[in-house]
Amino acid sequence: MDWRTANELIPLSYFKEIRASSPVSFKKETDSWDVFKYEDVKTIFSDHEHFSSQGVETTKDPIEASVLRQDPPKHRQLRMLVSQAFVPRVIEGLTPKIEAIANALCDQMEASGKMDGLHDFASPLPIIVIAEMLGIPQDDRERFKAWSDALVGNNSERYYQCQQEMSVYFTAIADQRRLEPQDDLISRLVRAKADGEQLSDLEVIGFCILLLVAGNETTTNLISSALLLIDSHADVKEQLLADRSLVPQALEEVLRYCSPVQTMIRTVKKTTVLRGQTLTPGQMVNIWIGSANHDEDIFEHPDIFDIHRNPNPHLAFGHGIHFCLGAQLARLESKIAIQTLLTRFPEFHLDRSHVLERIDSWMMFGVKQMPIILR
Repeated sequence: MDWRTANELIPLSYFKEIRASSPVSFKKETDSWDVFKYEDVKTIFSDHEHFSSQGVETTKDPIEASVLRQDPPKHRQLRMLVSQAFVPRVIEGLTPKIEAIANALCDQMEASGKMDGLHDFASPLPIIVIAEMLGIPQDDRERFKAWSDALVGNNSERYYQCQQEMSVYFTAIADQRRLEPQDDLISRLVRAKADGEQLSDLEVIGFCILLLVAGNETTTNLISSALLLIDSHADVKEQLLADRSLVPQALEEVLRYCSPVQTMIRTVKKTTVLRGQTLTPGQMVNIWIGSANHDEDIFEHPDIFDIHRNPNPHLAFGHGIHFCLGAQLARLESKIAIQTLLTRFPEFHLDRSHVLERIDSWMMFGVKQMPIILR
């Protein structure tokens, strides 16, 4: 594997061409729009008058009831309830636990002498953290990974099926927590009130599913992309080995270059004009974060991976009221993961006999496997 191969995993050349030729493009067969420029993506994120986070059809799927799919004022009510679990003090307090998890995973890899960067490290670390926050039994974590992968995959039938499975699972836990509260997030959610009203069962389940997926997929793909980019740039690895304090800014560049969430969806609420194109109510809009973060109008030499890029106003965690609630946690987990791996296995490198494959998701960026040679 060389850097050109890694580059092919994200359609950077396509994004560059489409930004120049059709930055706001229409798909007749789906009556939808694709938006590729940074300023347009940023505008849509924050313009709740013209663009809605809710789908065209109201469904009873838990994710549709979550904070991810809500507009003001309901969004504010729901976000306030769960945000207490993600205040800086609480997240920083997780540092010793995350460090212990990262070192325990490294112990396992050291004993075997090999690792898959994804399945042995980048994936289990955030799953363990978010499962403990929710209060989920350790034996169920493998099932969570399968559910999480299905929710960001391209199989729509499996998408709805796993939501039903998760609804049954989390309903049982929520009912149990009402009777026997514990010191976990689910217990707090079932007791919480938004403007005097308790969350509905659907809203509680939606929160649990969203936190599980967001707390797993985004961080997993951030860590694995960091390993890929560090391995592909020997000079970057040398700098990080010499100075671990550079890791956070390196991760910001990973977030820009290989945005874990490549696209999000909005629905047009009111007729609006964007770059001369008229968008009408009910039409779906794909906002391409992965393209926006490579926009030449914002980022100088966007196709160069530069850990010293400053400023770096990427949109990997969204923008405005929907800015990722777990951004600080994702940054902390990823920082600890990379610093721990550099300390424990400074000579690690990807097994270049293995061809990297992108995961089957148009929404997320990540790889299926990442064999790594530790020494």
